[in-house]
Amino acid sequence: QVRLVESGGGSVEAGGSLSLSCSASGDTASISCMVWFRRVADKEYEYIAGIGDLDTTAYADSVKGRFSVSQDNTKNILYLKMNDLKPEDTAMYYCAAARGREGNWCVGRYVRYWGAYNVFGRGTQVTVSS
Repeated sequence: QVRLVESGGGSVEAGGSLSLSCSASGDTASISCMVWFRRVADKEYEYIAGIGDLDTTAYADSVKGRFSVSQDNTKNILYLKMNDLKPEDTAMYYCAAARGREGNWCVGRYVRYWGAYNVFGRGTQVTVSS
């Protein structure tokens, strides 16, 4: 069993920065790769960023150039550095993991949807005021 716990959310003014973390525990050896999603209430989950082998990364167009995804050496902690935040970035941010996949699966073009992943955190709220 794998558990994901996000941290680092909060409130910030437009133009500010926040850093999120996602810590994985349990059977972490079964994790292939990890990603970030976000969701505004009653809307679809939006794929934000993913990271794979050799730190290959992928980003949604909405955050490209402003957000940066990374992971620690153990690959058990996933980070999201968010710069130049905008009010439209306000959402609940979730990390998710894929298990039983190849290492670059999470940066693939066709896996950028919530149902493609096996494990999910409970989320951390990010609020950006104008």
